[in-house]
Amino acid sequence: MRKDYDLMIDQLVTWIKEQITRADCQGAVVGLSGGIDSSVTAALCKKAFPETTLGVIMPCESQPQDGKDAQFLAEQLNIDYKVILLDQTYQTLLKALHNSEAPTHKLAYANIKPRLRMTTLYFYANLTNSLVVGTDNRSELKIGYFTKYGDGGIDITPLGNLVKTEVQELARLLDIPQPIREKRPSAGLWLGQEDEVELGFGYQDLDYYILNKSAEPAIKERIDSLAKKNNHKLKLPPIPDF
Repeated sequence: MRKDYDLMIDQLVTWIKEQITRADCQGAVVGLSGGIDSSVTAALCKKAFPETTLGVIMPCESQPQDGKDAQFLAEQLNIDYKVILLDQTYQTLLKALHNSEAPTHKLAYANIKPRLRMTTLYFYANLTNSLVVGTDNRSELKIGYFTKYGDGGIDITPLGNLVKTEVQELARLLDIPQPIREKRPSAGLWLGQEDEVELGFGYQDLDYYILNKSAEPAIKERIDSLAKKNNHKLKLPPIPDF
């Protein structure tokens, strides 16, 4: 049965309003990466809080086109936005953390970027009495494909029940610009990084497995392995029960 995506948009907008109002907050802060997930999230927040949605664009040794796409999206949706350059902050921290082993641990470097962005988003959320609205989708949550206390450091995640292909449907209905809708997914961890290359399978394979519980054996094994390995990201830190 085909899903009613127009109804889904209305329900998500209502849900965002309820979550933010229940927290006694006044608006939404969203990190704008120039990708489809952040664009859809920002569009939903704009509908929920037309006057108090803030987009924050945070280049950090990023692809220049990503920042341009994020700014274009914000202007298209008439969302207030700020551009915060994190390149120098990132390099300053790397110098302070200098370690001879670090060059062999690419993620140790890369994960600093989303954690700097998380800090920036919460700064503006505090200033504006807003919640930080995450952009993670169900596909990413399934396999823990996000940085703990980075892009996973959020207050609410409206797309958390939608797989990537469903987000693409919402993007079409929300008039997200076509170049953003067709961009190859990337977490922006390093120049040239692409999600599907790093994961070893496509989002269509992952979405099909989530929705239909079926996949090629090798893909199923890879997805299950990632889900198990990263399950800790989806839980509060454990405490002793004695």
